[in-house]
Parts: sequence; structure tokens; C-alpha cells
Amino acid sequence: MTLSNNILQGEFGRAGNNAARFGINSTAGILGIFDPASKLGFEDQGKEDFGQTIGVWGADSGCYFVLPIIGPTTTRDAIGLVGNIFLDPVYHVTHNSEIHNGLVGNDNYSEHSYYYYRGTGAVDFRSKNIESFDSLERNAIDLYASVKSLYIQERNKKIANAQSLVGTQDASDWEEIDTN
Repeated sequence: MTLSNNILQGEFGRAGNNAARFGINSTAGILGIFDPASKLGFEDQGKEDFGQTIGVWGADSGCYFVLPIIGPTTTRDAIGLVGNIFLDPVYHVTHNSEIHNGLVGNDNYSEHSYYYYRGTGAVDFRSKNIESFDSLERNAIDLYASVKSLYIQERNKKIANAQSLVGTQDASDWEEIDTN
């Protein structure tokens, strides 16, 4: 999914890096168990999704809202969720009727498996970030506004492929205050 979104965004260098990582890690990394690609200089550059691609194409984020189970999103990213399904190879493996017909008696590729896969990914994300969520909930004056701000900032950072959107200022950027 990241590779196809890199191509759709015109980021061919990142697409090549992801293709190389996939090739190296799926062979020398024993089907992705190990990450020898990083040791060879092919660093993980993060995941890309269709919401980011739409943002790179110039679409505004639209309104912010929270969907049950899925969580915070914007109009652009909600539309991107639909695109993500069609670009997700796991979805195609679990929903392709030709694969089902060819694997008689094998229920490992049922369409339920896709939803289990996505659901366990959401639980994994929540478990990795539980301390951050608890801290935000305890310390935020307005939890909704805080989550909205964090979500929109993070999505803008991902669209720009930036490490940080906060620019640091030099001491020379400030004019001296005349106290006389």
C-alpha cells in the first residue's frame, strides 16, 4: 500500500526504497521477520496512505470528526480510507473469489480474516500508545480540541513528509526590545 501511494504521490525515490526494503526483507529477512534492509542503508521512511496522497494532490482536509471504532479523521482521510481498502493487498487476498475457489477447504483466506487483521492492528496501536492517551486525557483542558489539534498536525506532517512542522528560531530573528 505504501509503495503504490509513493508512486501516486510522485515520490519515486521513496517508492524505490520501499521496493528494495520489501525485496531484501522478504528474502534475506526470512519473510520479514528480520530487517536487514536497514543495515544495508534502506531506512524505513514510514507508511503512506491514500488520505496522504489526496492531500499531496492538493485537497483540503475538510471537517474533523470522530468515527466509532476508527477514531479521529477528516473528510479527506475518511475518503482515503476507501482508497486504502482497494490498495491494501491483504484485502485483495482475503476478498478475491478466484483465490477462494482455488483453495478448496482452506478458510484461512476468508474475508473475516481481513477484519481480524485490521482489528488487531487497532488494538496493537492502542496498546502501544496507552500511556500517551492516558496522559493526554489527564492533562488536557479540552480533550476533544487537543486530540483534534494533534491529529491535524500529525496528518499535515505526514503529508509534507516532514520530521517536524515546528520551525526553530534563531536569536537573530528577534528584535531587541528598547527599554529606554
